[in-house]
Amino acid sequence: MAIRIVITGGTFDKSYDELKGNLSFKDSHLPEILKYVRCTVPIELEINQLIDSLHIQHPNRSAILQSCRNAPEDNIVITHGTDRMVETAKLLGETGLDKTIVITGSIKPYIMNNSDAVFNLGCSVAACQFLPVGVYIVMNGRVFDWNNVRKKKENGIFEELQ
Repeated sequence: MAIRIVITGGTFDKSYDELKGNLSFKDSHLPEILKYVRCTVPIELEINQLIDSLHIQHPNRSAILQSCRNAPEDNIVITHGTDRMVETAKLLGETGLDKTIVITGSIKPYIMNNSDAVFNLGCSVAACQFLPVGVYIVMNGRVFDWNNVRKKKENGIFEELQ
């Protein structure tokens, strides 16, 4: 069972720009991560965009939806910024694609010590192999239905609405 990982940016893929002194995007860290963790699941990587989710707009979400529609794989993981992933999950969930789609991200970039990126990615790769068709958010070791989740801004933890 092959999995497509659609890369959209977010904190997950940020790098430190030494010249500007801030976090920005160069390229995705996913090839390095998958090599490091010795993942044996067949994975296709697709860079859809590299954007902070605070800047994501309807055209960006439409591009993510189109990638999911066009993917030959039935199992998809999307790396996404945590601030707006619930909105993207809503668009995908309401579309009702006949695929298992898992959206994940990280609160700290992969390149930083104690990042949650590798843990969240690993949980997502495993979850999308076993979950039924639908759209989910996987964060903090938990699986959430797309229509029953929120991010608590005060601590960066995802929780169920009800």
